[in-house]
Amino acid sequence: MIKAVLIMNTQGKPRLTKFYEFLPVERQQEAIHNVFAVLCSRPEHVSNFVNAESIFGPDARLVYKHFATLYFVFIFDSSENELAILDLIQVFVETLDKCFRNVCELDVVFNYSKIHTILDEIIFGGQVLETSSAEVMKAVEEISKLEAASNAINLVPKSVSGWRTR
Repeated sequence: MIKAVLIMNTQGKPRLTKFYEFLPVERQQEAIHNVFAVLCSRPEHVSNFVNAESIFGPDARLVYKHFATLYFVFIFDSSENELAILDLIQVFVETLDKCFRNVCELDVVFNYSKIHTILDEIIFGGQVLETSSAEVMKAVEEISKLEAASNAINLVPKSVSGWRTR
């Protein structure tokens, strides 16, 4: 099971945090700080797999990928495969690149809800739902169309006088 997904910049500021297990806010902030401390202390030529038991408890593992100014971090337990999670990070980033044309930190900051929608299409409740970037894009485009249609319906006035007519 996936325990958390984090996107943070190279200064340690969290840009997206999604915890799939309950943790009090103070504990989440402490975990984010500890994850960043581990990431920034690792040389670039070492593995992207980290034992995260000291941060998230027994059986916790961490896989990360560093793209430009962002770290994409997935924390999970032993029921998940590390290489599969690394591939899942790649799918997530590829999908973001398709949506935002080379995703950057500002895209994550200013398109927060869309990023969450994409993540929810890939992972829900800590379980992996979809591993195809193309399928995720189809779902996101369909959701965008439904949101646009819903917004258009809500903008239609009931009548000139404000009262509904039969």
